[in-house]
Amino acid sequence: MTEASILFFRACLALLAMPVYLLSLLGMWEPFCKKVFFPFFLENFSTIYERKTKKQKQELFRNLPDFASPSGELKLLEIGTGCGTNFQFYPPGCKVTCTDINPNFQQGLERSMNKNQHIHYERFLVTAGEDLHQVPSGSVDAVICTLVLCSVHNVNNTLKEALRVLRPGGAFYFLEHVAADHSSWTYFWQQVCYPTWKLVFDGCCLTREIWKNLEQASFSELNLQHISVALPWMPIQPHIMGYAVK
Repeated sequence: MTEASILFFRACLALLAMPVYLLSLLGMWEPFCKKVFFPFFLENFSTIYERKTKKQKQELFRNLPDFASPSGELKLLEIGTGCGTNFQFYPPGCKVTCTDINPNFQQGLERSMNKNQHIHYERFLVTAGEDLHQVPSGSVDAVICTLVLCSVHNVNNTLKEALRVLRPGGAFYFLEHVAADHSSWTYFWQQVCYPTWKLVFDGCCLTREIWKNLEQASFSELNLQHISVALPWMPIQPHIMGYAVK
């Protein structure tokens, strides 16, 4: 697993993905990716991913009602809502504000909303996780973030914004793929795939050690576990999940 072998396999992968690199060079890939390819890919990938992570998500979100305000109301804000695959796990009657930097998930999002009438949808904001200025400070009980921190421009700034909009005692929920153990073959292939993967999948980074960002953030309590999601032939099996309290 030398640097030379990583560079060799990277070159081979880049050669296979040459059409994407050429489109990127011409400035055509990013708009096509955001409007067509990535929404299509995410909706179809989500079907597989949800089967693999259903039990983990049920475990992750089962204590969401514990973070309701004293009045009993539960306000959620989801960063990177995408196609709304988390809606099924939210408790009945909660109020959800959806955010995403990409506004092109509308069809999948509407389908998820129609399937999940047990929750109230307050609004949809087209904004990045690092900039939630439209959301007042201390106004939500929980922030949800799944498969998002891999692609934000700045993980620490996203966590700062999550802390800002949370009320004292509120919780930040996360389920993210992360870097594998550095001595493993999975990490080797993460390094090989990194440049092409990031280009093809709209900025998704394979080697982020997001647990370190969470440990360094100003949460009063962090409940985090490392898990593996069975996704054969994909370099995103290592995950972290849990919640952190403001």
